[in-house]
Amino acid sequence: MDHHRAEYTVPTVAGQRRERGKRAYLSGQAAEAGVIRAYAARGVAVLHSRWRGQGGEIDLILRDAEAYVFCEVKKAATLDLAMARLRPAQARRIVEAASEYLGQTPEGQLASVRFDLATVDGSGAVEINENAFGHF
Repeated sequence: MDHHRAEYTVPTVAGQRRERGKRAYLSGQAAEAGVIRAYAARGVAVLHSRWRGQGGEIDLILRDAEAYVFCEVKKAATLDLAMARLRPAQARRIVEAASEYLGQTPEGQLASVRFDLATVDGSGAVEINENAFGHF
């Protein structure tokens, strides 16, 4: 009798970490896509997604009629949990990166700006919190 055994490999810690990272990346992309749709419905144009400067990364840079909009996207099971994920140190880094970005615009540091926090819950619902944080 020839018995074939199904081989089962135990996932490595590195493999599990890689898989979690992949899921988080894809989840983040889906959240950002939902936020972009919400801004588009408001007539706000996306200039950059995941813009990286020396000071750090900005999830979304948009332009509405009045200002450049720097938006951080946070996703969690609930909108409140997502909102709590923005830490003061991260907000400061976003403001610093925004300053670097503005140095490349015609208006420079005199440009009108707004810092939004877009939250996305587990069902994909999006809430845009305008002026959620600002200059320090």
